[in-house]
Formats: sequence, structure tokens, C-alpha cells
Amino acid sequence: MIVGAGPTGLNLALSLALRGVRFRLITEGKGPGEHSRAMVVQARTLEFYGQYGFAERDDRAGCRSRCRSLAGRRRRRSGREVVSFSFKDLGEGLSPYPFALAYPQDDHEHFLVSKLNAAGGAVEWRSRLTGFTQDGDGVCAAIIRDGQTEEAEASYICGCDGARSAVRETLGVGFPGGTYDQLFFVADVKIDRGFERDLYINLGEHILTLMFPVRSSGMQRLIGLVPPELSERSDLTFGEIRGKVERLLDIRVTEVNWFSTYRVHHRVADRFRTGRAFLLGDAGHIHSPAGGQGMNTGIGDAVNLGWKLAYVLRGRADPSLLDSYEPERIAFARSLVSTTDRAFTPMVAEGFKGELTRRFLAPLFITVATHFAPSRHAIFRLVSQTRIHYADSPLSEGTAGEVHGGDRLPWIQSCAADNFAPLRSLDWQVHVYGEIEEALAATCRGFGLTAHVFAWTDAANNAGIGHNAMYLVRPDGHVALASKEQSVTKLRALVERFGLRFGGAVIRPRAQA
Repeated sequence: MIVGAGPTGLNLALSLALRGVRFRLITEGKGPGEHSRAMVVQARTLEFYGQYGFAERDDRAGCRSRCRSLAGRRRRRSGREVVSFSFKDLGEGLSPYPFALAYPQDDHEHFLVSKLNAAGGAVEWRSRLTGFTQDGDGVCAAIIRDGQTEEAEASYICGCDGARSAVRETLGVGFPGGTYDQLFFVADVKIDRGFERDLYINLGEHILTLMFPVRSSGMQRLIGLVPPELSERSDLTFGEIRGKVERLLDIRVTEVNWFSTYRVHHRVADRFRTGRAFLLGDAGHIHSPAGGQGMNTGIGDAVNLGWKLAYVLRGRADPSLLDSYEPERIAFARSLVSTTDRAFTPMVAEGFKGELTRRFLAPLFITVATHFAPSRHAIFRLVSQTRIHYADSPLSEGTAGEVHGGDRLPWIQSCAADNFAPLRSLDWQVHVYGEIEEALAATCRGFGLTAHVFAWTDAANNAGIGHNAMYLVRPDGHVALASKEQSVTKLRALVERFGLRFGGAVIRPRAQA
């Protein structure tokens, strides 16, 4: 039972549908979202979509962008460009998708619903969870649909139902954290000079305003701090801040599609799992919008849990496999909230500290960081979520080269092969870069575990891969076991520890370069 049909719930449903697992996906909504809301799709999410086979379609639907940072002045046409750089190649060579994609959440949800339908799944709209009970055998949920109450049984229940999660509240799980003082506005608009694909940031004395592309049809997203003298208003309209925003960004708004104000929260649930109930996305963590991380983190939760549930429910792994979900994802959520808080707080602070950060320190940092390849790559790894690793997971073991158990498998592309292509199987696999030993090959055949043998190249070496090392790769593209020797003993121990059973695949050597 999946509760909530935003990007997190839809991704969890897709993960199960593509693996042949039955589910019910319920939501109170009447259909996919009608406003853009979250709209940055990071590279790691696109890599997951690449495994599903539809990242290229997702890419074409969105907008790639570069960034311009403006020094804020209060006179029209007086913004002085102090930094200009491109997001396009921040991750060149690190990912098949070395960019951030602007893709509004409502379009994104429509896209995911269509893919879910194509995979044989469906959303039960206008359905509300009112409570549930659980025991050692399963979950019994109470659902109201079209005024009628029904009881539904399931093996597990997954709360993807947002910050006011009914699943979390039923469990009584704490959601500690707080709320930032500043009031923000968000608007989707059209402007007089046509569609802009650049991201503009105006860093002023008492203001922070951003404009970036939302839709290829011509909408721009505006986000900013509401002026202090208006921050207590509950009925604020765009018209009351229009003049200030237009002067700061040197634009004229011709059409307003959506306007809202909000305050930013930072919270992480005490637990992401209680028995047969799991929390994902905003039900488990909310944080500042710095870096466009929220929606992508929820999708990461769904991908992480989806393949584990599928393996357990199809009898291909022991239920103990599910014990790895909470430590992997809650550790990242706590780290993310802390990181975004450190970046966000000084940027929106009032007084001298805020002005110093916005007008001098932030532009200086961007200028330095984006002019050198190592720092550009470091920024990409952080923001794109390709740096996520599960070092402390019970499912992570060993080191080979620079790759540790729990790391995302480094992407390597050569004229002979793309090592991410086999991940489309959505299954476990062994990777060897160099030559595979017969003992390992025979063990993989015995397990029915696919082994992919890639050529040893400079690209593999530069990515930190160990020559002739063994990597057991999880269905989500993270390395479970890294061993500099092709150790059959280590492989067998991990497989037996979690009761893993594979799909009868055979060795498939990759072409040698």
C-alpha cells in the first residue's frame, strides 16, 4: 500500500510495477498536480530514469540552463552582472546527465503517471487513508473513497503523503525541527522579453530573488524573499511586490499563472520505519530549497526502498534486506538538512551578515568555484546527489581502488561500452574491469548472477576503479561489495547473509577495447 501520488509515491509504484509486484497507490488528489512547485531534476534522478529506460524523454521535456548572478540595485536596468557560468558541463565525464534539468512538478507527475499506466499500474484518486493497524503478518488500512469506507490488507504500507503524513501521524513518529523566520514568494509568470533559459540571481542588500525557466512553453519561475514590511501579511498578492521584483530583475511581467507565499521548514522524522510501515519523501524529511534537493531526495528514497521491497515480496531476499532502508536514507536526510541549513541561513539573513553574504561572499565563492575543474566537479557531485554513499549500511562492504562499498558505481563510457547500460536490467550484477577469473565466473553461473566484464581502460583507472577488482552492484546502481581480489568467499557470504536469489542470468562478457 502506497499512500501519496507525488513524485515519491509514483516512483515507488513504478519501481514495483517494473518488477512485477502488485500494489495499491492511493491519494486524496483528483489528479496530478496543477502547479509547478518543485522543478529541478538532478542528475542522479535522471540516472535512475535511465535505468527505467525513459530519461531521454524526460530530458527533452525539460530545460537545461546556465546561471547569471546579478548584483542587486534598486534602479531599473542597473543590475550589474558579476558572475556568469554554465551548468551544462559541471558534471562532464561524471554522469550521462552532466546538468540540472528544469522540469516543473506538475508536468513531471503527468509524465510519471503515463509511465506507470504503461507499466500496468494505476493511481486511485480521491482516496484518503484514515488509519491502519499492523502485526507480524501484514497491514490493515482504512480508506475513504467516494464517501465509502473500506478496509484493505497489504504486506507493507509506505507513507509518501507529504509533510502532514497520515502514515507518520498514525505511527506517532516524531518530526522534530523548526521553521525559518523569513517569508518567501513563488510565482510562475511570462515576461515581456520572451522565454529565458538562464537562471538569474539577484543578490541585494535586503533581498534575494531568482528567476529561472520552468516550461519550454514560456513560463519563468520567480522565487524571492518578501520584503520585511510585508512579511506578516497572509493575503499578499503579486501586484504588491511586482514593481520591486521587476526592477531587481530588469523584467516586465505580462502574465501571472500562479502566485503563493510560504515559509521554509527543516525537519527529519525520528524513524523512517516502524515494523511494516515506511516513511519516504516529505513524510520523512523537509528542508530548505537550497540546491533543489527535496523532490530528488524523495525519489531517491523510493528507488532505494522499491527494489528491496520487490526482492522480499517476490521471495528473492530475506526480509532482513529491508533493515538497510532506514540507516541508508535517514543518514542522508539528516546530513542534507544540516548542509542546506548552513548554506541557506546566511543567504537569507537580515542585517550586515546577510548583506555581506549576498553581495560579496556568495559571488566570490561562485566565481572561484566554477573556474576550476576539480571544484566544478565537487559542486556537481554534491548538488546532483551522485555523491550519495551508504558507508554505514549493513549492505555495504569492502574497498577496491577508490570505490567503497555503498558508493554509487562510477560512470565509465568508452567507444566499446557504457557501464551504466547493464543497470537497465534492474537486477543485481557483478562488474569486473579487466579479466574475470574462472572461479568467480563459475560462482556467478551457479548463483544465476550476471557478471559483466569490461575492458580495463584509462577511463576506468581515472574513475577510481581497481584493475581486475570485483564489484557486486545493487539494482539501484550502488556498490554492495567492493573487493580488490575476486573473492568468491566474500561474494558468497554477502549473498547468503541476505538470502539473495537471482534470475538465472549467465556471464555476458563485454567487448574489449
